[in-house]
Amino acid sequence: MILDIYKDAIEYSAKDWKKLVILGVICLFSFLLLPLFLITGYNYRVINTAVHGIINGKDELPEFDNLFDMFIDGVKIVIVQVIYLIIPLLIFFIFTFVSGAFPGPASPVLMIIGCLITFIIGIITCLMSQMGMCHMAYHDGAFSKAFAFSEIKEAIDEIGWFKCIITYIGLIIISVVLASVVTLIVTGIFTVFGVSGAVLGADPSGVFILGAFINSLITMFLVGPYLSIFNSRSIGLLYTMQI
Repeated sequence: MILDIYKDAIEYSAKDWKKLVILGVICLFSFLLLPLFLITGYNYRVINTAVHGIINGKDELPEFDNLFDMFIDGVKIVIVQVIYLIIPLLIFFIFTFVSGAFPGPASPVLMIIGCLITFIIGIITCLMSQMGMCHMAYHDGAFSKAFAFSEIKEAIDEIGWFKCIITYIGLIIISVVLASVVTLIVTGIFTVFGVSGAVLGADPSGVFILGAFINSLITMFLVGPYLSIFNSRSIGLLYTMQI
């Protein structure tokens, strides 16, 4: 079933390359912060489509319409993520403060324990956060449903905590591999051109600079948007495994 999710998400994310480029253009201006909410809002639409769909269905990529609504959805998702992030950060700062109050060998021991607890809580809150966004989408965007902890925990219990964790680890591995492969291919092509030019007596530096520039463009306008949609689709489909 997990492999079916990956297969669906990989194919789904490549259905419309024009929309990937549009999302890439928005990413280009994300340093202005406001476009960042549009990106998050679009990924939420991908999640929303997934939680109301089925694996290997005929879903299409969301449209870039009703931008104000997409922006508001993005703001809501960012707020959800920040609130969930506060929990492990708070635990970490508490242990940092407590360990500082105990000089000597007790301090590093407390810090190690604190980091371990923070890591475990971080994994739990990460799963709760992701499933919380899906839960909100499934309930027509009801913001309170992102914090319906008992319902979200029940959903994760039905899916299986181990299955959720394995799925997320798989998403990380696939994302890293895909991004690395594309980068290596483009780098390899321009390396061949650069070496060939050097053999012929030309200065290869311009070719390498162009290669780095092309790599950045591909990452910005294709690979980055593709992976964000891939991950959002996978998360949404994972949620449907308990429905």
